[in-house]
Amino acid sequence: MIRLVRTHSAHVDFINLVKKLDSYLAIVDGDDHEFYNQYNNIDTLKHVVLIYFNETPVGCGAFKAFDKHAVEIKRMYTDSKHRGKGIASKILGELEIWAKELNYKSTILETGKDQVDAVQFYKKNRYQIIPNYGPYKNVKNSVCFKKRLKK
Repeated sequence: MIRLVRTHSAHVDFINLVKKLDSYLAIVDGDDHEFYNQYNNIDTLKHVVLIYFNETPVGCGAFKAFDKHAVEIKRMYTDSKHRGKGIASKILGELEIWAKELNYKSTILETGKDQVDAVQFYKKNRYQIIPNYGPYKNVKNSVCFKKRLKK
């Protein structure tokens, strides 16, 4: 059975999943990990979605306000044993619904070009590549996305 939970960054299951995510990213990002890690502090995340499979936490995602019209998707992760089952899409969909409920018009996000699965995942979920924003503007390994939220 799958269960989605809306929570915040102090939730112990979110903290534990983010630790797994950070371990994974340290390998994938290599020398760039410290640069990216500085933008991934979870202390200020007030909008977190957890997904449970048979009461075991297997995935997470979050967003934070980017400006008055957009939120930035952060800390998307699915445990390796549960990938390929649509879990990340369920998390992302719930984050988008929540953002719409709060009257945001779009979502944006950044991922690394070396994270091929993530790039394909966002394209599959109808995210469009945009020019790199904020701290990622001149980062060659970053790819940024945007999705307009429909009413």
